Amino acid sequence: MSAPHTPAHTSWHKSSYSTNGGDCVEVAEGHKVLIRDTQHREDGHLSFRSAEWFSLLSALKL
Repeated sequence: MSAPHTPAHTSWHKSSYSTNGGDCVEVAEGHKVLIRDTQHREDGHLSFRSAEWFSLLSALKL
């Protein structure tokens, strides 16, 4: 769920699924996977355990 504070050392990158050049999401991968909207970064981010995130991606690819 949304976290109020993002660690300063977090390395964000544009999602590979956001190729249209417009609105997109950014992802930070590590012990947890963080996701945020590039248009509203100040609103925080979603946080998932890595296993949860990879399970979701696997399910979406079916």
